[in-house]
Order: sequence, then structure tokens, then C-alpha cells
Amino acid sequence: MWTALLDQTLKHYFRDGTLHLTLPDGKVRTYGRGQPEIAVKIKDKNVIRRLVISPELAVGEAYMDGKAEIDDLRGFFKIGIPAIKSVEYHWSQRPFDWMKRVGKRLEQANNLLRAKSNVSHHYDLSGALYDLFLDRDRQYSCAYWPSDDMTLDEAQDAKKHHIARKLRIEPGMTVLDIGCGWGGMALTLARDYGAHVVGVTLSKEQHQVAVQRARDEGLADRVDFRLMDYRNVTETFDRIVSVGMFEHVGQPHYREYFAKVKELLADDGLALIHTIGHIGGPNYSDPWMSKYIFPGGYAPALSEMHAPIDDLRLVPQDIEVLRIHYAKTLGAWHDRFMARADEAEKLFDKRFVRMWRYYLLSMEASFAVGNLVVYQVQIGKQLAAAPITRDYLYDGDEKKHLDFAAAAE
Repeated sequence: MWTALLDQTLKHYFRDGTLHLTLPDGKVRTYGRGQPEIAVKIKDKNVIRRLVISPELAVGEAYMDGKAEIDDLRGFFKIGIPAIKSVEYHWSQRPFDWMKRVGKRLEQANNLLRAKSNVSHHYDLSGALYDLFLDRDRQYSCAYWPSDDMTLDEAQDAKKHHIARKLRIEPGMTVLDIGCGWGGMALTLARDYGAHVVGVTLSKEQHQVAVQRARDEGLADRVDFRLMDYRNVTETFDRIVSVGMFEHVGQPHYREYFAKVKELLADDGLALIHTIGHIGGPNYSDPWMSKYIFPGGYAPALSEMHAPIDDLRLVPQDIEVLRIHYAKTLGAWHDRFMARADEAEKLFDKRFVRMWRYYLLSMEASFAVGNLVVYQVQIGKQLAAAPITRDYLYDGDEKKHLDFAAAAE
């Protein structure tokens, strides 16, 4: 029965690109047509049932555990993700789809205790792991690629300065960095723009690194890194920035999040929220990603973000959609990680390396041929909190931070 259901499901999904599937009994079945051609071998019959019930979870686990072999993982996602996103769910999966939607609120109930646990699951793995594939500043979020020939380091620097220009920072301004990571954005705003920054994170490992970096760069008097939840911050700030943190807030807490931003933002202030999002209406998180990579995480629909912004009468100043930029970033991360996969295996094991590779390539394809994008949402309390055109982003103001940095030396 399960093999027949899997056969029907794959026929339903695969149209463009060819999948050659070898079953545990050695039989080979082919789905779709054209290029690329991908070969998958299932080595355990129990995988078939799980593929019908929860394909996203089952494929990832089977690959991690060596129960499925995929000859070209990057190519597999290139045909697999568009196949799933381009048609309605097969009838056999609709009950499971309904269950995932019903469980969405519980899964994303990121209260203070759970939020800390979820962050620790991913960001406290090992600093040595992230050194294998991130840029020199440890920017673990979408880079900005105004030119195709940029290096990863250059694209991450471009991302930070693109955001800084949107924030319109002047020397002496106070900035809150929600989810400051290893401190790169906060240090850039202090060093290159003259801001006084408070950065908050729930990751012990990230906090320790950020504090040490501030000391090493002589910026401890201008950057205050705190191991705390953003909900416990009490000061008022001229600017608020959050890069790659909103994905961990959880949809049930969106109003709480934006209410806190409104509370902490000066009346004439600006906030910039940079987050992964998805195209289309409200959805749920990928089960494999939630279980193994980002528990409690969710990439929102723009409508889900905008509802509490409207409800709180915050004023959207600008919304930019970064398309393809994250696909390029993830591709660079994957290639750098695999070049040092033997080091990752020594830190963890072969299963971890397969898991991490699956994570990076599935996300790369989701941004290249799937439904994921990055939203940069600029908000304030007044209609004219930001200039009324985007000209200020490209009028040469990018040189201001260089002038400040030179004067500070």
C-alpha cells in the first residue's frame, strides 16, 4: 500500500526534471522528464511509509542516516522544491498538512524559557563550526550582492552598510541590536558610524565572543553586549535594528515583538527588521528544519508581519525584498563548509556533516527556485521618519562612515 501511495505522490509532483528512484527491492521507477536527471536509492523499506506521511522530514532523516543515497543533492533540490511548491498537496498528504497547520501555534510558542532553549540548540553548537564557513565577521544572515563578482566577505560588509544607510545613523545616536549574534553589526555601527549600541542575545557562546571582540577593538565603551531577552530591555533608542532574529520570534508573539519595538523606539526613530520570509499566505515551518536546525523557527508571510505593524499604528517607511541574495550566500557557505568537511566531522561526526550539507543546500534551493525571500522592513512612528524617496541610499552617503572612521583613528 505504501509503495503504491508513494508512486502516486511522486507522479503527482514531478513534472520538470527527472527522478530515477531505486526501491529497497531493487526496482527502479522514473518520474518527470527532462534535465537535470537525479538518482535516489532508498535502502530501508520503512522509509517509504514515512515519505508518504511527512516527505520533508523523511527525506532529510533518510539522507542523514544513510538510508537514502542521492547522487546529486544540489540537483535534487533544484527539481524537488519547485515540484512541491508548484502543485497542490496530493490527497494522501492533506490530513497531515492540516495537522501541521493546527500545531503551528504550539510549535512557535516561544516564551522566555523556550526561546532561550531554541537559540542554544543552534547557536551554541561550537564556535569552531561557524568559523568553517562564515565570513571573517561571522555574519550568519543573508549577504547583499550588488555585484556578482564580490567575495562573501565583501557581500557581508555591503549588507551591514546597506542596513546602516537605511537607519540614517549619526554619531552619538543610540542603537538597540535585537539578536546581535557575534557582534558584527553592533561593532560596525559603533566603529564606522559613531553610534552607542546595546546588543542583546540569548546565546552564551555568541555573547562571550561579542564581548571579547568589543574589548579587542577598543569599543567596550560604545558597545554594551547583554545576555538577555529583548523583552526585558527598558531604555529608549534612536534606532533599532534586528538582523536574522525575527525568524525565531514565533507567529503568536509578533504583536508582542512589535509592541516592544514601539515602546523602545524614540518618537522620531527608525527601526529596520531584516528577516527571512516566504511568498504567499500563512504557512508552517518545514518539519525537518524545525526538528534539527531551527526549533521554534518560522519564516513569515509579509501579511503576518504587517498585521501587528498596522494594529499598533506603526508607520512602514520602506519594504525591500531581497531576492536570490540568500541563495548566493548559502551557496557560498555550502562550498566553504564542504571544503573543510573533514574538520566538521572531527568536531561532530559524519551524520552531522550530512545534516549540515542537507540544511545548506535545501535552503539554497528554497531561495533560488522556491518561495523564500528576505524582507527588510523599515518602520517608524512618524510618516517622515525616513526620507520620502530612496535616493538617500545611493547619493554618496555611503562615504560618511568612512570619513567618521578615519577621523576616529
